[in-house]
Amino acid sequence: MDEEFWYCLKHHEVEGRQGCRNADRLGPYATREEAAHALDKVAERNEEWDNDPKWNDKPGEGS
Repeated sequence: MDEEFWYCLKHHEVEGRQGCRNADRLGPYATREEAAHALDKVAERNEEWDNDPKWNDKPGEGS
């Protein structure tokens, strides 16, 4: 990966390698476009995990 991008959770913008500390951002991503949609990806994954029966933590359900 020649150039990498991160999505900064503090500033709500895409940053390069010299941005904020890693604890405050998501990535790295291969493209600026991917980094710009980082929160969309997080929402998609959360929705998938919330509805995954293998990770259901409701009492009396699952294994």
